[in-house]
Amino acid sequence: MSADKIIVSGFLIRCPLGGYAWQILHYMVGLRQLGFDPYFVEDTSSFPGCYDPRTNSDTDDPASGIAFAEEFFARYGFGGRWTFRDIARDRIAGLGRDARDALLAEARVVINLAGVNRLPSKPGQQLVFIDFDPAYTQIRAASGDRALLELLDEHDALFTLGENIGRPGCRVPTAGFTWHPTRQPIVLDLWSPLAADTPAAFTTVGRWDENRREIHFEGETYSWRKRVEWMKFLALPHRTGARFRVAMDIAKLPNDLRALQQNGWEVIDPIALSADAERYHDFICASRGEFTVAKDLNVRLATGWFSDRSACYLAAGRPVITQDTGFDRIFPTGKGLFSVRSTDEAVDAVHTSGIDLVQESHAARDIAERFFRAEHVLRELLSVL
Repeated sequence: MSADKIIVSGFLIRCPLGGYAWQILHYMVGLRQLGFDPYFVEDTSSFPGCYDPRTNSDTDDPASGIAFAEEFFARYGFGGRWTFRDIARDRIAGLGRDARDALLAEARVVINLAGVNRLPSKPGQQLVFIDFDPAYTQIRAASGDRALLELLDEHDALFTLGENIGRPGCRVPTAGFTWHPTRQPIVLDLWSPLAADTPAAFTTVGRWDENRREIHFEGETYSWRKRVEWMKFLALPHRTGARFRVAMDIAKLPNDLRALQQNGWEVIDPIALSADAERYHDFICASRGEFTVAKDLNVRLATGWFSDRSACYLAAGRPVITQDTGFDRIFPTGKGLFSVRSTDEAVDAVHTSGIDLVQESHAARDIAERFFRAEHVLRELLSVL
């Protein structure tokens, strides 16, 4: 087996959007900086459906994602270092079939982001699971979800972005597994502030609502939903006088869209933004900072989850104001990064972050350098193996 090949396995070609692209690229570049030879691998074995942002529709045709990956990976020096297998069509894109098979056999480590691909492991190969849905994953496992338990058992090491899980004071069950804390690696050189054409706004990108993933734990119901959390901060623009510009899919809920606009929120199309990885990147860099909320279960169960997108804002020197998930036990807050529990606290954070913009920018970047630098995050992850 080759000692230096590492596979990053994730979800990009089936859903070619900027957030996924940057999430994966940070792993790829970070591993390369550590001296490894990283490759991206994806297939349709677990989730065959695709999404095409050009038509904003679900499809079984991965052509849009293949074109996106080909251009994106080539731009950052990974042309010829990715492969996608469309099982239904028996089609291989990127690396050819023989090269793909050789890679799967030779790679020393496979980093499986969110478990969205089921790749067969080889003797001596380390299979790593990265949990992107803390609390949801562990509660399902504790409740006996057989498919999930089988998936977790296939891996040699389990990591979670819920850095408080397994620590005193966090109620999330471990389901008998050892969960190692990790966080999104960020390649700092890829992020720098851009000048804004107009007075910069606090921004964010994401989904407005997701109502299909409720889960029950200790007699209470928890959800993936962010909509309810957003509504708690509806008055923020009027109370602060600051600009807030969100790229979220709110148009499908006209009453919610109207409520946000009437309260001073600017709403733009997230697909038009995210379908271009560079446009997504520049949107973050040209912002005053980020204001966002977290999923209900991460807030109430204090998992310590911190958004990979928010880490990009910090790297770009853009302060982040975000809903408390217990991450203030891990990262310093009050300059560059603000953990808020109410509208009053969010108002205070907006005002504080505007007192000295240069100082706040430096503080945000410093947090990214200290806690999210890709080489450090990935070196620590690999040291567990």
